[in-house]
Amino acid sequence: MTCGAETERLLHHMPAVASNAENEWAVNFARSIIRQAKRRRWRPTEKQLNVMRSLVSELFAHGVNTGGDLQVIED
Repeated sequence: MTCGAETERLLHHMPAVASNAENEWAVNFARSIIRQAKRRRWRPTEKQLNVMRSLVSELFAHGVNTGGDLQVIED
């Protein structure tokens, strides 16, 4: 299995995955993981962990629309 810190980091991003996923399957998977994580002593399976890693990686690869514009700071 993996260290708890990685699992916590991935869980932290699951709501953003659920909100920004490009397909219904990914949305449902993220929501399912969020629900399961509320159970005491729940740990993702290796397969779930790999999917979570992939979805979070895609989230950052495509960017997340936070609704705000970033300003470029120049020297």
